[in-house]
Amino acid sequence: MVCGGFACSKNALCALNVVYMLVGLLLIGVAAWAKGLGLVSSIHIIGGVIAVGVFLLLIAVAGLYMIILGLVFIFQFGISCSCLAINLSKQTDVINASWWVMSNKTRDELERSFDCCGLFNLTTLDQQDYAFCTAVCKSRSPTCQMCGEKFLKHSDEALKILGGVGLFFSFTEILGVWLAMRFRNQKDPRANPSAFL
Repeated sequence: MVCGGFACSKNALCALNVVYMLVGLLLIGVAAWAKGLGLVSSIHIIGGVIAVGVFLLLIAVAGLYMIILGLVFIFQFGISCSCLAINLSKQTDVINASWWVMSNKTRDELERSFDCCGLFNLTTLDQQDYAFCTAVCKSRSPTCQMCGEKFLKHSDEALKILGGVGLFFSFTEILGVWLAMRFRNQKDPRANPSAFL
């Protein structure tokens, strides 16, 4: 039996389906676990991760590879490359813009969670924000590490991991499209040849 024939393509496509089912269930499970432990307070982030998990699960169950995975590849490849290409200056701009849009409650949660105060020591608004900080580090010492420094460290790490994992899975999606096209164009050797006429 030669690998690359009908049976090999069928088995490889089934294995890819199982992998995508597991990844979908993993995304749903991790999002629910993170929400249950209170690691992530934003329902929008949790909802997005669960939606991606359900979407992957539905793709795997329905086997709609050629069209949907082709589109997902384009978006995922672009986003992964963007995650890997963003520099510290742009990350600083995004963090700075996001910080001032957040509610005070969210800022307090982040300061307590990361054990830091304020964002960057750049303006008088930052100094006022630092003065109202309720993090534990402020009770231990008169100066706390700025949250912006910690966010930059974590965001740089997270963007590199997300970009790498996204890039890896985008190429498995192309493999799925190729396998689906190959399987679709192959004839089952066990089938009756006159049944197709």
